[in-house]
Amino acid sequence: MTARGPGHGGPLLLGVRHHGPGSARAVHAALEAARPRAVLVEGPPEGDALVRLAADDRMKPPVALLAHAVDDPGLASFWPMADFSPEWVAIRWALAHGTPVRFVDLPAANSLAMAEYAAKEQGQAGRAVDPIGTLAETAGYDDPERWWEDVVEHRADGRAADPLAPFAALADAMTALREAYGEGGHPQDAVREACMRLQLRGARKEFGEHIAVVCGAWHVPALAARTTVAADRSLLKGIPKVRTELTWVPWTHRRLARHSGYGAGIESPGWYGHVYGAPDRPVERWMTKVAGLLREEDKPVSSAHVIEAVRLAETLAALRDRPAVGLTEATDAVRAVMCEGSDVPLDLVRDRLVVGEILGEVPDSAPAVPLQRDLDGQQRTLRLRPEARERELDLDLRKETDAARSRLLHRLRLLGVDWGAPLAGRGSTGTFRESWRLRWEPELFVRIAEAGVWGTTVLAAASAKAEADAVSVSSLAGVTALAEQCLLAGLSEVLPVVMRALADRAALDADVGHLADALPALARSLRYGDVRSTDGAALAEVTVGIAERVCVGLPPACTGLDTDAAAEMHGRLDGVHTAIGLLADAVRAEGPAERWAGTLRKLSARDAVAGVIRGRATRLLLDDGLLTGSEAARLMGQALSPGTPPAEAAAWIEGFVGAETGGGMLLVHDERLLGLVDAWLTGIPAGEFTGVLPLLRRTFSDYEPGARRALGDLVRRGPEAGRTGGGAGTAAQGFGEGLDEERADAVVPVLRLLLGCGAPAARAENG
Repeated sequence: MTARGPGHGGPLLLGVRHHGPGSARAVHAALEAARPRAVLVEGPPEGDALVRLAADDRMKPPVALLAHAVDDPGLASFWPMADFSPEWVAIRWALAHGTPVRFVDLPAANSLAMAEYAAKEQGQAGRAVDPIGTLAETAGYDDPERWWEDVVEHRADGRAADPLAPFAALADAMTALREAYGEGGHPQDAVREACMRLQLRGARKEFGEHIAVVCGAWHVPALAARTTVAADRSLLKGIPKVRTELTWVPWTHRRLARHSGYGAGIESPGWYGHVYGAPDRPVERWMTKVAGLLREEDKPVSSAHVIEAVRLAETLAALRDRPAVGLTEATDAVRAVMCEGSDVPLDLVRDRLVVGEILGEVPDSAPAVPLQRDLDGQQRTLRLRPEARERELDLDLRKETDAARSRLLHRLRLLGVDWGAPLAGRGSTGTFRESWRLRWEPELFVRIAEAGVWGTTVLAAASAKAEADAVSVSSLAGVTALAEQCLLAGLSEVLPVVMRALADRAALDADVGHLADALPALARSLRYGDVRSTDGAALAEVTVGIAERVCVGLPPACTGLDTDAAAEMHGRLDGVHTAIGLLADAVRAEGPAERWAGTLRKLSARDAVAGVIRGRATRLLLDDGLLTGSEAARLMGQALSPGTPPAEAAAWIEGFVGAETGGGMLLVHDERLLGLVDAWLTGIPAGEFTGVLPLLRRTFSDYEPGARRALGDLVRRGPEAGRTGGGAGTAAQGFGEGLDEERADAVVPVLRLLLGCGAPAARAENG
C-alpha cells in the first residue's frame, strides 16, 4: 500500500516515528505540499481543548500532555513532545495556517481505566514486536538506531522530489510487518485503532477527504484497512471509563531517552534536537558545542581539535558507507580527538549533550490544580526555579529567603513531592546551614496532583496531611519523624496535635530500644526549632521524659544480649549520647547530661553487659572528660584480664577503639592503653586466637592508613622501647627525644603567610 493523498481518494496517512527529526521534517514538507483542510494527530481527544496553547510563544518544548484520573491522581499518563516530534510539527503547522487540528486515539478516560487490564494482557501476549528493530535486522543491521539514521534521518531532509514517497515506503514496510506479526504483542492496539478509525470517519464527514493523519507508522495499515462501523464499535463496547483532567506540563530530554525508563523510541534526544534545529553544517556545530562543554570543565580543547574531530567524523562516515555523519561517528571522533581516548569526559558529553538536560516551559494559562498554582507562585517569589539538571543548594537559615526556601522544600517532602533531598551541610556543621540536592522531574506534577486532595496551598496541604498522619501512624518512631518534619517545615499549628500523639505513643511504648531510636530525632527537632524560632516547650517536655526513661531502662536492656542484639544496641548508644548532648544545649539544663553520665558508668562497670557496649561506654566517658586515663586503663585491664574469654575481650576492644571512634590515634598517643592491648594480644592462647581474629581484623583494618602505620612502628619497636631511663630527655614511645627547634622554625614562614602576619622577622645568628 502507499500513503494516500487527496488525489488518491482518501486521507493522507503520514506514518512517523515518534520524536524522529527526519520524520518531523518529512511531515512538514508533506503538509506544505498537500495543504490539507484538517490535521489529525495521534493523541487523547480530550486534548483538543488545549491544543491552541501550542501556538503560545511561552510554550517551549519539550512538553507533554498530562492526563490523570480526578478521583485517583496517581493514575496518570503522559504524551510527550519535543520540537523535533512529528506530532508537534504538525500541530504547529496547522495552528500557523489556521487549519483545524484534532487528536485521534482512545480517549484518556478509557486508556487510564484500562491501564491495569492492559498490563495484564501485555504480560500474557508475550514480548512485543519492535518494528524498527525488526526492519533493521531484516536489512542486515545490528543497531536499529543506525539503520533508522541511514534510511530516514539522513535522507528525509524535506527537499525530496515527492514529499510523500518516504511515507509510502514506510507504509509498505509496516503493512508487511502487520501481515507477519498481527498485533505484534500489543493487544490494546486493536481497540485504539478501532477508535481512531471511527474518529477518522467523523473527520471525513466534516472536512471531506482532503485531511492528513499523523500517527505512528505501526498504525497506518490498520487505519487504511476497510472495516465496518459496527465492527469498530463492537470492539469499543463495554470498555471502562474514569473522569479525567488534562493539562500541559514541562518535559525533559532525559525523559525522552529510552534508558531513563520511558520507551519513547530514542536514546539521544539532545543529538536529535541538534540535528533538527541546526540550520546548516550540523557536524561542525555539534563539535563546537562539545568543545564548549569540555572547556567549561577546564579541558584543554582548541579550535584545532574541533577541525580535526569534524574531519575524522566525516572520514569514518565514508569508510562505513554511511550517507552522512551519525552520532556513532561523531562520538568516536570526540573520544579520539577531544577526550584522548578516555570515556570519562565522554560520559559528560553523553549526559549533557547527547541526552541533554533541557526542561520545557508551559504558559500560565495552561490548566493546573490550585496546589500547582500556589507552588508556581512560591517558586517565583523565592527565586527557586525548577531545573532538569541536578544541582546543589546551600541555605543559611538566618536569612529569611533561605529559611522560606527550606520550609517550602520540607513541606513538599512531607507531601511526597521529592523535588529536593537534604544533604549534609558543607562548610558548617551548625544548624544554621542546610544543603539540598535539587532536580525537577516530570513525575512531580503527578505527585502534586495527588497531594491536591489535602489542600489548595502548600502550607494547607502539608498541615492537613501531617495532622492526618499523626492520627494514623502507630509507631513511636513514625510520630517522632513526623514531629521533626513539622518543625523543619514550620507547621506550628499542627505541632500540638503531633505532640499529643507523640506523648501518647511514648507513654504506651515500654521498649527501651524504641525510645532510644526516637530520641535523636527529637533532640534534633529541638535544636532546629531553636534555629527557626519555633516554640518547642511541649516537645522539650516529651523529649526530656523519654531521655529519663532511656537512662533508667538502658542498663537492664543491655544485659544478656547476643552478638547481633549487642551490635544493634551499640549503635543506639552512640545515637543517644549525641542526642543527650543536643538536649542539654536545647533545654539549657545539666540534668539529662548528669543522668546519662551515671548510666554510662553503670554500663562500663557491669560484667553482665555485652563487651562491645561496655567498651563503648568507657570510651564515651573518656572522651567527655568524665574518666581519667588511669581509670580507663584500669577498666581496660579488667576487660582484658586472663579470666575474660578472648571473644568477649575482643568485643570490648571493638567498642573502645573501633575505627568509627578514632581509636587508632588514641592508641598511638596513649602508650599505656597500647601496652595493655599488646600484652593481651600476645597472651591469647594459640588455640583461641583464630576464633577472635575476624573481630580483631574488623576492628583494626578500618583504621586510617596513617594510624595503622604508626601503630605498626610502635609495636615493631617493642613495648619497652623508649621506656628505659625515665629521665627528662627520654622520648615518649613513638616520638623523638626532644624538640627540634630548627625543624619547628621551618614552618613559621608558612604560618605567617596563612595568617596574614607579613614577612617573618630575621632571626639573629647568635640567638
